[in-house]
Amino acid sequence: MRKWAGALGDHGTAGPPLDLRPIRKAGFRGLVTILKERWDRPVFLALASVSLVALGLILFFIFREAVPVLREIGLGGLFGTRWNPTGDPASYGALPMIAGSALVTVAALVFAIPLGFAAAAFIAEVAPRWMKDVAKSVLELLAGVPSVLYGFFGLMIVAPAFQRAFGLSTGRTALTASVILGIMALPTIASLAEDALTAVPNSYREASMALGASRWQTIRRVTFPAAFSGLIGAAILGMGRAIGETMAVLMVAGNAPQITASLLKPVRTLTGAIALEMGETAMGSTHYHALFALGVILLLIALVTNGLAEWFRGRLARKHGR
Repeated sequence: MRKWAGALGDHGTAGPPLDLRPIRKAGFRGLVTILKERWDRPVFLALASVSLVALGLILFFIFREAVPVLREIGLGGLFGTRWNPTGDPASYGALPMIAGSALVTVAALVFAIPLGFAAAAFIAEVAPRWMKDVAKSVLELLAGVPSVLYGFFGLMIVAPAFQRAFGLSTGRTALTASVILGIMALPTIASLAEDALTAVPNSYREASMALGASRWQTIRRVTFPAAFSGLIGAAILGMGRAIGETMAVLMVAGNAPQITASLLKPVRTLTGAIALEMGETAMGSTHYHALFALGVILLLIALVTNGLAEWFRGRLARKHGR
């Protein structure tokens, strides 16, 4: 069979030019033998190309539908401070939604990152074996709960509680959305942070303990700094999980397109605006294309956050030679 492998080139190398003469001499049976040996490369290439083709089609469709609004109102109109598609004149400023998304995402991360890192440190460094399995199962269960159920929980439990506690006219505020998003991002952050802490070599811990450090000092001064890149990547992916959420935020954020720094006021996010208005928008109108422009902004934010997370995770892998 060496002549067949030589004709097609070695795995992982360019190999000599394809020579079909051995195949012609061997006939159909020889061709079948060669295909059995080399079937994996074209199949896996085709499977890997599906995701790239799908991503390319999505990008093309969204950008194609968003371009007309830039021709009509320009970047200045798109990044204005007022969103009122039904006004006279109509305004399509995306800054209120960008500010609302940023506000609830940052507040959610302030809530989720400390709890996620603490849970990861407990699972990776402190918990006994049986408890690790239970804790990871709970995290996976939280990650699998549908977002609409989180929205119901926020609407029926969290929002009325905040309304009574702060004396508000409505409990559907940025604070409610932030708490719900923090709960939803917590499993992602905790799971990825636990992987980063587990990837730290045990020799680091053993050396710290040998110098007389306690377990807490080892976690705080050795394990966490060594896993810093992975922890940052976990936080960034958690941010991507929070900023891309739609249903739960739509139910509890209040959906008021305003720029505010107060967590006790209603806000509208990019995802909420698209979900709320797309069904009532005439296809091909300026409003329709403006919503696709919001989708482009959201997509760019998601791509940047995922790219940063992968970069930090790559740094962690190179640091420990993995």
